[in-house]
Amino acid sequence: MAPGDEAPPGTEGTGEDICPKCGGDGKADGADCPECAGSGTVIKGVGGA
Repeated sequence: MAPGDEAPPGTEGTGEDICPKCGGDGKADGADCPECAGSGTVIKGVGGA
């Protein structure tokens, strides 16, 4: 899991979202983004009741 992930990939009730720190680029300050580990996406909870 990347630091910005709320749950492991494939967890029920989650989905991929664009990383808020790098905007989906995967880079921040000339290096891999620390929030998404360079993937450009993070795993977030979806839905809700």
